[in-house]
Amino acid sequence: MKILEVLTYYRPWVSGLTIYVERLSRALAKQGHDVTVLTSQYDPALPRYDVMDGVKIVRIPVALRVSKGVLMPDFGPMAWRLARAADVLHLHLPQFDAPGLATRGRLLGKPVVLTYHCDLQLPQGGFNRLVDRVVRLQNDTAGRLADAVVTYTRDYATHSPYLSQYIDRKLVIIPPPIDLDEAGEAVVRAFAAQHHLGERPIIGISARLAAEKGVEVLLRALPRVLERFPDALVLHAGPYKDIIGEEAYAARLAPLFEQYAGHYRLLGTLNGAELTAFYRNLDVLCICSLNSTESFGLVQIEAMRNGVPVAACALPGVRQPVTMTGMGEVTAVGDAEALAEALIRILSDTAHYRRPAETIADSFSPAQTAAEYARLFQALLRGERLGPTAEPPAYERLRALRAEPMTAEETR
Repeated sequence: MKILEVLTYYRPWVSGLTIYVERLSRALAKQGHDVTVLTSQYDPALPRYDVMDGVKIVRIPVALRVSKGVLMPDFGPMAWRLARAADVLHLHLPQFDAPGLATRGRLLGKPVVLTYHCDLQLPQGGFNRLVDRVVRLQNDTAGRLADAVVTYTRDYATHSPYLSQYIDRKLVIIPPPIDLDEAGEAVVRAFAAQHHLGERPIIGISARLAAEKGVEVLLRALPRVLERFPDALVLHAGPYKDIIGEEAYAARLAPLFEQYAGHYRLLGTLNGAELTAFYRNLDVLCICSLNSTESFGLVQIEAMRNGVPVAACALPGVRQPVTMTGMGEVTAVGDAEALAEALIRILSDTAHYRRPAETIADSFSPAQTAAEYARLFQALLRGERLGPTAEPPAYERLRALRAEPMTAEETR
């Protein structure tokens, strides 16, 4: 199949959405499909045309930027050209250009699939309210034109005003693709030595420094954690400098980072084996996002497949990995005290929360995700109609883990 993937930002931009599409595209290409990514040239230094891991990338120059949104005059003509050559159009929302792509699919008789990654929530203000209305209209139009709408969990779909309208028709649940490079014991030990971790309890957070990630909740929880574990250390993996649209947020948190300099380290972006070594040195991972721009939290699966339990906020979708597996604690959104108590419970008995990593890894392998998308694409190409939404078998396997904690021998 010739598959056209369309999204506003793609790698090397770092976000859950870009990582998702990169993993999916590579897996589809490995399975023999012809995959092209149409995206923005958000950084003029990036090449207009590129090939990475068998995936063709077409980047359109940005003429104007409004916060994280981009305007690309050359996008339309290129979209027509690539849509004509494709068998299937796969769009990733939120995305301003989605209705135009969906319309092209309809006119060309090509199946259109939307993957809805999260709701868009902009800061307060008259202009942002206008942008929000426009984006909602764009998303609604694209959804009506699409043949299928994909999301990660039924939990998130039920609570999303956008997705809930499709639950009884054309909504498909597909687990997200999670993959990590291998890291041998020498790499894991070298990471610990580099960051002078010693025997300290290590709390991890893996997220770019953005307002919706709720980093301040963890910072407010830290004093209570330090009462119980005085030498605890937070390792924060993810970009934290010059993030578009987050300059004011970074400035607001700067005094807190300075206050807890001995207990909070910003590591920047980690990749490959170094990222795996980061997870393997953690005792617990924290997800403290504040709103529905977070729909799942891919990083918690990355942690779980390395034996690390998670303290996750109770946002729809985000709470599902812990709820399904029992591998951690779920706390109220924005509640620093509850987060602190959850972290203390997990750090006090991490073995109680561990589950078999192999089952978790298999349930979210990029190859499996790609295979499920390929089946969906092929069904639409055959003209099949989608029935009521059902959760995938992988989630049933994960729920079985909740009743089967690892034995003391298995945790060693």
